[in-house]
Amino acid sequence: MRGVLTEEQDQLGGAVRALLAEKSSEAAVRKTMDTAEGYDRELWTLIADQMGLSGLAIPEQFGGDGYGSEEIGVVMHEMGRALYCGPYLGTVVMFATALVATGDDDACSQYLPAVASGSILGTVALTEDRESWEPEGITLAARDDGSAYSLTGSKTHVIDGHVADVILVVGRTDAGVSLFLVQSGDPGVTRTPLPMLDRTRRQATLTFDDARGRLVGSDGAGWAAVSRMLDVATIALANEQVGGIERVLDMTVQYAKERSQFGRPIGSFQAVKHKCADMLVALESAKTTARLAAAADAAGDPGVPALADLSKVVCSEAYSRSTSETIQLHGGIGFTWEHPAHLYFKRARSSEVLFGGPSHRRRRLGERVGLLPVR
Repeated sequence: MRGVLTEEQDQLGGAVRALLAEKSSEAAVRKTMDTAEGYDRELWTLIADQMGLSGLAIPEQFGGDGYGSEEIGVVMHEMGRALYCGPYLGTVVMFATALVATGDDDACSQYLPAVASGSILGTVALTEDRESWEPEGITLAARDDGSAYSLTGSKTHVIDGHVADVILVVGRTDAGVSLFLVQSGDPGVTRTPLPMLDRTRRQATLTFDDARGRLVGSDGAGWAAVSRMLDVATIALANEQVGGIERVLDMTVQYAKERSQFGRPIGSFQAVKHKCADMLVALESAKTTARLAAAADAAGDPGVPALADLSKVVCSEAYSRSTSETIQLHGGIGFTWEHPAHLYFKRARSSEVLFGGPSHRRRRLGERVGLLPVR
């Protein structure tokens, strides 16, 4: 049945949860998010090399295991529960998916085995100052000088842009939107970390001043790969959001059992019961939507873009609502720095706008199903 985890997927989730419970506790997350890099190299080695999670969805001919969105969703769910700080979304989901989607076997053969082993970090530089997630927003200029392309312009809110070794840059040539591989240490590339509300997922502004880029795929055909990457990354993010909702609901129910007022646990009060019940309904709706979207993608369903839009709307709004309720139901302590509720609230808010917010995705979904005119 679609959306129901297999025994193997359940075991995968259990293994990831056990690792993160040991290595990505709340104390570890707080310590990691205050470092310059924003992730734990030792933990990344365990995740990528020893557990093999970085090669999970990479095709076997490029050194991976050949799984798909369902398995990625299982991993992202557990990472969302633990508020994992690391380059999994940027490198494994975004960079690897976009590179495979270009159909450039030479580039895939050169970079994906290193991604699978965890030896390099990658990212996709897409949005610019207008922060558009559509092809019309791409203005970074790419000029063919005969031996390579020269890139000039800037990208903002690039996930893991401050630590990525290789960047897949979305630029514009005379032929249209194209993709270019750029080494982060090359001349002409400037990386500036951004001050983020959510310090558990770092982002950066990248400036390109005649930086050298290698064309990946066909000139002018890059948006198809970007669109594919956005669908896969959105579904992965939705599953991560579900993991976050699950965790804040667990901590809220536990608190409602332990905290007493007027000689009774606050969980016995009707208002608190109703709010917890609403959070559970939101969790189950989000979980169903995210898992069905992942299963549809794994099955090659043509309706995946619409399901990606739907999962973004449902899971983003459910996560933001749930984290807000968590803070309220914890009372005074929920507003303090010492309690983890604010960390999940900030992750929820940053995830809500990542890859396009709910209003943008609702509009796209309406256009896809014929309820709204195509702009």
